[in-house]
Amino acid sequence: KYTKFSIFYYRMNSLDQETLIHSRTENVPIPPGKENTTATVSYNHRIMPLESISSTGMYYCKVKWNDIQKMGKGVFVLAKGTGYVQNSYGWEILIALTVFLAALSITATALLLWKRKIRCPRRNQPNILRQKVETQPPSANPSPSPPVYD
Repeated sequence: KYTKFSIFYYRMNSLDQETLIHSRTENVPIPPGKENTTATVSYNHRIMPLESISSTGMYYCKVKWNDIQKMGKGVFVLAKGTGYVQNSYGWEILIALTVFLAALSITATALLLWKRKIRCPRRNQPNILRQKVETQPPSANPSPSPPVYD
């Protein structure tokens, strides 16, 4: 009586509407000596490919004998249109930070060099002063001027 049964695979959408995916009928012979015992038989069914995002929902299987019906617990399937895309901004952030720090370093160096030119006298400035002292006409006081050191 229980060796012939039907298996139904179906999907329940968000409105609790059943959509039949696949069905098949099985006739399992009972081996000698196994009469009046409980047996478990596994059947796999693969749903490939999912048509669209409307394929999202709970998927169930149901087994029917003549007077008995058993339903599985179901599995939830979420179908996405574009698939999983991992966004990684790690390299972009690293490059932007490097460029920012390089620009900041160049600006600070330029400011330091510019301030140095304003505050520090030029190297040849003492020579100019020495030349001015040497080219002045001799005065009434012949004492030599003090030396200028760099």
